Amino acid sequence: MKLYDLIKNGDEYISLVGLGYVGMPIAVEFAKKGVKVIGFDINEHRIHEYKNGIDSTKEVGDEALKNTSVYFTNDEIDLKKALFHIVAVPTPINQDKTPDLSPVINASRTVGRNLRKGSIVVYESTVYPGVTEDICGKILEEESGLRCGIDFKIGYSPERINPGDKIHRLETITKIVSGMDAESLETISKVYELVIEAGVHRVSSLKVAEAAKVVENSQRDINIAFMNELAMVFDKMGIDTNEVIEAMNTKWNALNFKPGLVGGHCIGVDPYYFTYEAEKLGYHSQIILSGRKINDSMGEFVADALIKQLILSGKTPINSKVIILGITFKENCPDIRNSKVTDIIKRLNDYGIFPNVVDPLADPVLTKQAYNVELSDIKNIHNADAILFAVGHDQFKSLSLNDINSFYKVMPNDQKIIIDVKGLLPLSEVKEAGYRIWRL
Repeated sequence: MKLYDLIKNGDEYISLVGLGYVGMPIAVEFAKKGVKVIGFDINEHRIHEYKNGIDSTKEVGDEALKNTSVYFTNDEIDLKKALFHIVAVPTPINQDKTPDLSPVINASRTVGRNLRKGSIVVYESTVYPGVTEDICGKILEEESGLRCGIDFKIGYSPERINPGDKIHRLETITKIVSGMDAESLETISKVYELVIEAGVHRVSSLKVAEAAKVVENSQRDINIAFMNELAMVFDKMGIDTNEVIEAMNTKWNALNFKPGLVGGHCIGVDPYYFTYEAEKLGYHSQIILSGRKINDSMGEFVADALIKQLILSGKTPINSKVIILGITFKENCPDIRNSKVTDIIKRLNDYGIFPNVVDPLADPVLTKQAYNVELSDIKNIHNADAILFAVGHDQFKSLSLNDINSFYKVMPNDQKIIIDVKGLLPLSEVKEAGYRIWRL
């Protein structure tokens, strides 16, 4: 019987290696379809939470975790039970912006130590073209003593999950799939089709699939960089960027990109994977790295705008109380990885300003560990001079002007500063109330 049939009939397990925002939802979705799933992660605390029905990612919800049949474990020996492995570990960048492949390398070693003959290993982690074959495949061989392409097969299927997005979900996003040969491609495609309602898109090679992943996010990064550059110029011209975008979007072929902070585990990282491999081949990026430079500078730009508003309102910046609403990398998501809000905080710190940061979705312990930032409860926010809306959480969108007004110290409205990075507030209403507002 073929591997796909064994999996579909419940005679063989699949494993998910790495149970973060990508791996855990995949594991749960396969289990919903009756597939026997082993969910493995080296993070013992994470495994403990999942076993107790606690979804700290907010991707599937506590109830789904409580009812799932996924076998969660941090014991790598359990991986020996599976013949189909999906590796979904993060691939961050180093301080010098070069790819940090250590998570995917370590995961490959773990899988390799527990690899059985006849297995297929599929990678979902973002990598530059060639990593799956040239690095991961060789590690699997070294650790297992098996031969890639003969004793086991490899594939690549880039993750496309959008954390916090309740519309574009795993099952509704077309899945790019690739295999090292026709047989592995067929098996990988059919296994993913068990859970992907939108269907799969088969490509001819692992390198094509790897390239598609880094390019789709690099494209978004470049488009946002263009809007960020416009926002910086419009700021000097005294033109409201959001109003320009609204006008531009009345044309049928306008691309609805907006300026903003570009962080997270994909858009703020993937372009560096692409340019790294391009430079190894002797090509130096002209557009991609320029876009990255612009987007990486936006935190400082926003912080400097806040400083300017404090000075223009007659305040001494170092004596001003600043509130920042939001630290996760995007709205309605608890993920704090590669948050660019921290660039705003660092820049303000340079001026001797140490803001209070509020984020009801971010984990206070993880935030402290990652950024040395203590989160405040919004109920305890008073006597502010300036409020910076950094992330568009629904909780912040629902704040009325009366709610916002209660955060400030007693002073005329024209001295109350609002920095609206996400364009959350109704501009005309805020201006009519007399507040000093600046928005990206």
